[in-house]
Amino acid sequence: MIQFNLLPEVKLEYIRAQRTKRMVVGISVLASAAALFLLVMLSLTVFVFQKQHMNHLTSDIAKYGKDLQSTQDLNKILTVQGQLGSLPSLHEQKPEVNRLIPYIKQLTPATASISSLNVDFTADTMTITGAADSLQTVNQFVDTLKFTTYAQDNSSPKAFSNVVLSSFGRADKGASYTITLGFAHDIFDNTKTVQLTVPNIITTRSELDKPGVLFEPVTNSKAAQ
Repeated sequence: MIQFNLLPEVKLEYIRAQRTKRMVVGISVLASAAALFLLVMLSLTVFVFQKQHMNHLTSDIAKYGKDLQSTQDLNKILTVQGQLGSLPSLHEQKPEVNRLIPYIKQLTPATASISSLNVDFTADTMTITGAADSLQTVNQFVDTLKFTTYAQDNSSPKAFSNVVLSSFGRADKGASYTITLGFAHDIFDNTKTVQLTVPNIITTRSELDKPGVLFEPVTNSKAAQ
């Protein structure tokens, strides 16, 4: 079967244009409807739903605030909770005192003893009083303290500072001494793992299988010296 298109070309272009026009108008109407719907929803959210939500929150705040105010001893409870919350930070500030004895054993010469050890963790200072077999041992003890280091961030700072042999005495069987020094705060920091590096100047008690007594009481003869 043979069909002939008797419409002129202009008429065909007009029909196509009308069809395109209807499609564009339809799309525009749909887009406008979608935009209008979105505008309505946004308006409802801002002026209705959000307002209702804020009203509910305000009501809840007032309710819970009233409940808190009616709680007996509320101020005491809040004070205790605040103190409990500060415990972790206070614990981190507490010096690791348990490291003191291992440090002293690691640093003290095998032929020396300690009769008095005073440590001020606030000022980071220490005073060591005791006796040794000779003044040479005492001087080596002082040098050991001066050159002892510890590891920190790929560096090796000095563990002790201002090491001074503040007093000493000689006797027939040895010598007495008093050493004052400052120490690095980090070596007693309980948030850090610290290992002292002691110079190989003397044989310390930590290097002996059966070291002698480290701490000795002060006798009358030593006190007289």
